[in-house]
Amino acid sequence: MPKINEAKIAILATDGFEQVELTEPQKKLQEAGATVHVLSVKEGSIKGWDETDWGEAVKVDRLVTEAKVSDYDALVLPGGQINPDKLRTEKAAVAFVRDFFDTGKTVAAICHGPWLLIEAGIAKGRELTSFESIKTDVRNAGGNWVDREVVVDQGLVTSRKPDDLPAFIGKIIEEIEEGRHEDRRKAA
Repeated sequence: MPKINEAKIAILATDGFEQVELTEPQKKLQEAGATVHVLSVKEGSIKGWDETDWGEAVKVDRLVTEAKVSDYDALVLPGGQINPDKLRTEKAAVAFVRDFFDTGKTVAAICHGPWLLIEAGIAKGRELTSFESIKTDVRNAGGNWVDREVVVDQGLVTSRKPDDLPAFIGKIIEEIEEGRHEDRRKAA
């Protein structure tokens, strides 16, 4: 059970992530003392989406193909419509999410981020939330969709939208410090 100031956290994203859903967790987790790396399917930087137009660029620390699940204590999946839709077509990104989940470590997804959970086969049998427009996708994947600001199911943290970020980030920290959920794959 690492303390948050000892934790190493991966944020997986690509162009089109909802700006605040990457930058706010990144900032707050770093302020809490965690080491945070942005992983992507492309080198250099990725560009956010800020409500109605392109936002700021964020530096990519490592390609997902070069990252090791064992190097991180938690994985954060920002939303936005574009970002998770692109990532769910990338085999390396989907495999990283699935492999990370299988370790029992904290996985957190917000907004449209649960699309990656669906693609990785993680949603089935889980209670989770998301942006309302993909609730049918979650249900069709076998998930139990609920309308709450944050939902935790054995270390799987989900939230609906940017307004939920304070609760989302708080639960990420809490779940990291709680430790692994070794038996969660069997529980689904």
